[in-house]
Amino acid sequence: MQQDILINWSPQETRVAIIENGAVQELHMERPLERGLVGNVYLGKVSRVLPGMQSAFIDIGLERAAFLHVADLHREDGSARPHARSAEAQVPIEKRVHEGQTLMVQVIKDPIGTKGARLSTQVSVAGRMLVFLPQDDHLGISQKIGSPELREQLRERMLRLIGEADAREGRQRSGGFILRTNAEDASDEELAIDIAYLRKTWGTIREQGIKAAPGTLLYQELNLAQRVLRDLVNEQVQSIRIDSLIQFDALKEFGAEFTPNAVDKLQHYKGERPIFDLYNIDTEVERALARRVDLKSGGYLIVDQTEALTTIDVNTGGYVGARNFDDTIFKTNLEAAQAIARQLRLRNLGGIIIIDFIDMLREDHRDNVLSELRKQLSRDRTKVTVSGFSPLGLVEMTRKRTRESLAQMLCEPCPTCTGRGQVKTARTVCYNILREILREARQFNPREFRVVASAAVVEMLLDEESAHLAGLSDFIGKPVSLQTEPSMSPEQYDIVLL
Repeated sequence: MQQDILINWSPQETRVAIIENGAVQELHMERPLERGLVGNVYLGKVSRVLPGMQSAFIDIGLERAAFLHVADLHREDGSARPHARSAEAQVPIEKRVHEGQTLMVQVIKDPIGTKGARLSTQVSVAGRMLVFLPQDDHLGISQKIGSPELREQLRERMLRLIGEADAREGRQRSGGFILRTNAEDASDEELAIDIAYLRKTWGTIREQGIKAAPGTLLYQELNLAQRVLRDLVNEQVQSIRIDSLIQFDALKEFGAEFTPNAVDKLQHYKGERPIFDLYNIDTEVERALARRVDLKSGGYLIVDQTEALTTIDVNTGGYVGARNFDDTIFKTNLEAAQAIARQLRLRNLGGIIIIDFIDMLREDHRDNVLSELRKQLSRDRTKVTVSGFSPLGLVEMTRKRTRESLAQMLCEPCPTCTGRGQVKTARTVCYNILREILREARQFNPREFRVVASAAVVEMLLDEESAHLAGLSDFIGKPVSLQTEPSMSPEQYDIVLL
């Protein structure tokens, strides 16, 4: 499948779209003001040691001092987190670090609220296929990578490639690696490129650390445009077009040093139309934030994302077909399978996903729909597992969470419904008000009750619910006045005692 990558850059935001068959399939975004610190490497200075907490505060040049626990101190034998019963685990932090000491540290947890960032002295540098552990000689493999035989094959290949790299550079083996999940199908060439890139990056960090002052940022996780060259470029990518000349030059320089295989695909977009308008990407983004996804045939999907899982419901809608009911359902489900695979990538939905295809009576129809879904999902670079149809006729699958979903990046919970997706009716709010007035009348003896609420609620109390309001006023022996407050949401109201 041929791909084109479009990069729309502005000082406040970088957006990347992956195009296949003339349609956007994936969207990546990054905003400098919202970039986290995790992965950043600093040269820090110990400002205070706390023996009682077995921790130390480290000044890394941020607003608040960062936090280093004894469990995150690197051990000389290459283990980052010593076992509680080991001899070194018993060595208190005050005997391992002291105030004024300079340490190379990496952020493992962003600052939250009043708490500073959490640090580790075990530095790791992430690549496309591998994670480099410069202070460790261990060779690890992701637990999610298949069978023991495959894991052993990968281990042997990595040892050979590392040995070849050491021989070329004329040095003893230094540093360990962890194979990430997406290294499962990597070629020797791809792994060798990653090994060279990671070692070169670490060499730059180490050189800066020798001459830099405490509080200096030595390494920052690559920005989105750079990660495109590192993570997204493969043989399917035909071109990488970027609409900023400054960023084009910077990417070309970065690519020449770290990812030379991607440089020839870089192009500076000079068109008058905004680059994302070439494929109506902004319109596609708006559609990807909607709950309903219309299919070309007239059917549609309903996508509901919750904290626990995502559900996708398939409906025939206005599609009536040309022959019989079974064929209508089958064709709708086939089209839905293609659309679902695209929506999962475009919205970056992860975790547990439940798909409710329209019920099919024929076994061959179910098999063909499931086969089409798997075929479309095979293009997804994120790890996907499809379990097939359950006894209830639902397709259960999982997709690895790699980053926030599109909705989580661009949206926030509605302040009116607090994320429920619905609000109480005006009549329900009216009855809540009447009950509360009755409750207040039993405890207090004001001259008058004044209801302050939204226009829809006040209008209903004056019209359809006027008899109930008058009856309550007679029952409690107090007048009830109404006041409209335009700034109030449909569920908000206030009862003022006068």
